This record gives sequence, structure tokens and C-alpha cells, in this order.
Amino acid sequence: MGNINPSLLHIGSTLGAVFMALMVIVIRLKASSRPVTIRKIWIPPLGMSTGFAMFVVPEVRFPLWWAAIAFLTGWFIFAYPLIRSTIFEQRDGQIFAQRSKSFAFILLGLLLVRTLLHELINQYVSVPQSGGLFFILAFGMIVHWRLFMYRRYNVLAPPETRLSEPRA
Repeated sequence: MGNINPSLLHIGSTLGAVFMALMVIVIRLKASSRPVTIRKIWIPPLGMSTGFAMFVVPEVRFPLWWAAIAFLTGWFIFAYPLIRSTIFEQRDGQIFAQRSKSFAFILLGLLLVRTLLHELINQYVSVPQSGGLFFILAFGMIVHWRLFMYRRYNVLAPPETRLSEPRA
């Protein structure tokens, strides 16, 4: 990977993850004062999906079964705390996400677990490969969480705002 020191790359990726976690906490706290929409549910995973372009670079690639394990770990393990902390409520005919006091702690806990796993995994794979693995893990987590949000939204939303039913 060029002349970039791997330890600097690792420190930079960890600081980037901490910054992103703090940004998510701030954005999530602000979002609880605005109504939830289908667009707001699906834009984060759609935007994140552009990250798959990193696999164009050969140094980031790894076996497909590694990707499957990372995705399923995010889907079944890391998404669970986010799903448990996401509660919707109806106010004035609109749906809002309730502020969860535990959400910030859950995100910071997930970041801590991610950092510890990153240290373990970096012993066996390169820094770019571990970045790709953790991207796929995060993508599995976000997609599962947002799918849960979408389903919950459809249960609570008035029929005219749902995508799953035809409009008259």
C-alpha cells in the first residue's frame, strides 16, 4: 500500500471510527425531534452501499466466505442492540423515534467491541482487508436495523404513507 505506515493507517481508521460514532450520536439525537419517513430509513444504507467500490482495489479483497461471516455477524449480533433501542411513537399523526438514553452507550459499546476485534483480526489480515471486513459487518448491521425500522414504520404509519400498499 504505497508508503503509508500501517500503524498510522490503523490509528487513522480508529480515530475515523470514533468520529463517525460521535457524528451518528449527534445526528440521531437531532433526528428524534423530526418525524421518521421511509426516505430517512433507507438513505443511510443506500449511501453506505457506495463503499463497496473499495473492493475494486485488489489489496482490499478477501474470500467470499469471510464476507458472508462478517455480514451475518453484523446482521445477527451487532444489529440486535440497535434494534432493541429503537422505539417509534405516534404524535400528531406522524411517527417519531423515541430518544433512547442507552443509544449513545450502545454505539460506544459497539465501537469498543469493533476496536478490540479489529486488533485481533489485524494479526491475521492486512489493514485494508480488515477495513473491508468491518465495512461489510457494519453494512449487515445497518441493513438489518433499517429493515426492522421499515417494518415497524409500516405497522404504525397511516396507509397513505406506506410504500407497501398501492395508493388510490
